[in-house]
Amino acid sequence: MADILHRIGVEKASPDDVYQALTTIDGLSAWWTRDTTGDTETGGVIAFRFPPGGFDMKVVELVPGKRVKWEVVDGPAEWIGTHVSFDLRQDGDYTIVLFEHRGWADQVEFMYHCSTKWATYLLSLKQLLETGQGAPSPVDLQISDWH
Repeated sequence: MADILHRIGVEKASPDDVYQALTTIDGLSAWWTRDTTGDTETGGVIAFRFPPGGFDMKVVELVPGKRVKWEVVDGPAEWIGTHVSFDLRQDGDYTIVLFEHRGWADQVEFMYHCSTKWATYLLSLKQLLETGQGAPSPVDLQISDWH
């Protein structure tokens, strides 16, 4: 198994602020993809759509201000059954976000692409919370012919 791991610090935003951006349709659509729908409560499924396709995430765990965890239940074969989580903690003027996308079966080229795209979207999350304006799909940074 292989994993994607990232860490960002969001300045002058509380863990609760970051949590809201990760657990509401308005929040998610402001930093990841504008085409976000579904049920953000535990057990619900959130649909994230992008120009080339998308993913359905089942909400597995919610700990307000501390943790969000999803399981991929539909999307590219490489993603199905993997888990995405965000762990939050305060550190001075920053909320630290520890991001994990765990359970990839193999380190295929698509995983390399997804790792870089996750980094750009996490920076979009940071930008949203620090400036009020994220860069969600379809206005996100394009890194290659895969979206």
